[in-house]
Amino acid sequence: MKKLIAILLASLSLAGAAHASSGGIEWDKFPKEKMSDMAALQHGAKLFVNYCLNCHSASYMRYNRMRDIGLSDTDIKNNLLFAADKVGETMKVSLDARDAKAFFGANPPDLTVIARSRADGAKGSGADYLYTYMRSFYRDETKATGWNNMAFPSVAMPHVMWELQGQRAAKFEEVADPHDAEKKVHVFAGYQQLTPGLLSERQYDEAAADLVAYLQWMGEPAQGQRFQLGVIVLIFLGLLTVFAWRLNAAYWKDVK
Repeated sequence: MKKLIAILLASLSLAGAAHASSGGIEWDKFPKEKMSDMAALQHGAKLFVNYCLNCHSASYMRYNRMRDIGLSDTDIKNNLLFAADKVGETMKVSLDARDAKAFFGANPPDLTVIARSRADGAKGSGADYLYTYMRSFYRDETKATGWNNMAFPSVAMPHVMWELQGQRAAKFEEVADPHDAEKKVHVFAGYQQLTPGLLSERQYDEAAADLVAYLQWMGEPAQGQRFQLGVIVLIFLGLLTVFAWRLNAAYWKDVK
């Protein structure tokens, strides 16, 4: 538990740094219906294992927990178990921390609770941030990785899903500073597709949403059951209130 709290606090500090550096890109809304779509969660798990688990661990998530999203042990072994031997193991990464720091300048953070740690009351949920982030990479040859990100400027992470989305450049326009008419500022004006990806823009957005849905689910696998239990409890309390109200009326009807 102490380690989990430490990871959450570290993620929160990273989130704060990202928000401070990002300035002002608006976050897109994550399609919440993905959270109840088992096919989307399964596809997101596949994307996570193939594109994220190479560098990022999820050391507080066990592979066999994916039974909750409709995957059997056989499905997990055959399609998702690349960095471990047994489905009961945690989702650790084989990348050495020292190598990771040398490659990227920082050790890639654990992603177990990344969706929960990135929430910003002014901009949106952690899922909104991640959905925007995964769709905001663009080519920038001034960076060591050759990539940059509008949601997290100067991010050390390259665009690992670029083959799916293709390569894009960011377009900027020079406009007058709203606070000083004599100054000019550069504002983001969209993307220019440089090379096509394996997926269309709509298909890539769907894939990014599936990945974010899995990251959101992974942060609290029991949230679906929690919501269902909460609804049942509210219905029970509502019925109990009706019975108590009628019982009270019957008890006091002959009292003057």
